[in-house]
Amino acid sequence: MIIFRYLCRELLFATLAVSAVLLLMVMSGRFVKYLAEAAAGDLSANILFALMGYRLPGFLELVLPLGLFVGILLAYGRLYIESEMTVLHACGFSERRLLMYTLAPAFMVALVVASMSLYFSPTGMARSSSLLTADKSRNEFDHLVPKKFVGTEGERAVYYADSLSEDKSTMRDVFLAELGNSRADTETDHQIVTVAREGVQRIDPETGLRYLVLRDGYRYEGIPGQRDYRLMKFSSYEVQLEIPEARSRWRDRIESASTLDLWRSDNPVERAYLHWRFSLPVLVLVVAVLAVPLSRTNPRQGRYAKMVPAVLLYITYLVILQGVRGAIEDGKIGNPAAIWLVHPPFLILGLLMLGGRDWRRRPKRAAVHGGEGRNA
Repeated sequence: MIIFRYLCRELLFATLAVSAVLLLMVMSGRFVKYLAEAAAGDLSANILFALMGYRLPGFLELVLPLGLFVGILLAYGRLYIESEMTVLHACGFSERRLLMYTLAPAFMVALVVASMSLYFSPTGMARSSSLLTADKSRNEFDHLVPKKFVGTEGERAVYYADSLSEDKSTMRDVFLAELGNSRADTETDHQIVTVAREGVQRIDPETGLRYLVLRDGYRYEGIPGQRDYRLMKFSSYEVQLEIPEARSRWRDRIESASTLDLWRSDNPVERAYLHWRFSLPVLVLVVAVLAVPLSRTNPRQGRYAKMVPAVLLYITYLVILQGVRGAIEDGKIGNPAAIWLVHPPFLILGLLMLGGRDWRRRPKRAAVHGGEGRNA
């Protein structure tokens, strides 16, 4: 029991450290992407941290298996380098017993990954999608950034404001270019350019429609290249702000669907994603079996001698698993349960690497005992 607690402590500490570093890297990349969208005016800055929180379970379900795999390599590799594992083997501690001790914390990690993939990740994805949908459904005026040209949904118009009030309800020194609609019976587009000293957003209480009220400005209307432009000076001019339609990708819809809904679905794509969710906890257990024999390190070779080949094996495993899921989604594989055919070869490979060393040791031990019997 003392050895079990010692190995579990070393393994879990290494797993948490590696997972924390990997999670920080993944979340930093995603956060930078959201920051770029917020800087471009495509996303509100006040929802960034909420989005990151909702996406955290989705990051963890992919980071934890790799964190456990690398954690086993680092923890057991240190024990081999410092000859602690050699002492354990000399005392009769076999690698099969080491595997049994390793599967206990691996099973705990698999339960965490299962909770993430089956419940928390789709729930967080659904909430982040609804948050993004609510943010995207706002009109273009809410996304306006001072001193920057911002195109509307579909590139039908371009807004510019020199400055904005703190509540973004009033624009100053406004420029609005309506690009017009192309028609089959016209060779050129009819365009409208409006400049104004001030712009204020107004909401119709009866219809709920939003309008941009421009004050003290000019309106130019005509066809580029021709002289028949119309010039109009106004003290107040209203432009209706269009609300862009919320767009939801099919993958986002599947990722945000609950596990129960995917279970009831007959769609091959949704069934493939259901099997993918159940495959992630199994992935944790299989990589634990692979990592135990791969962690064997010769003190002369160094602690990180087998790290690169081991990580390449893990990447191969994950790429094949995702490739089979993609083939099912594309219709190249008809049975969604084919994703389960990926796990047995890697599990057998791990068991063969684990049992091969014990098998090679047995003849030597038998020969030694036989020699002692003859000497006696």
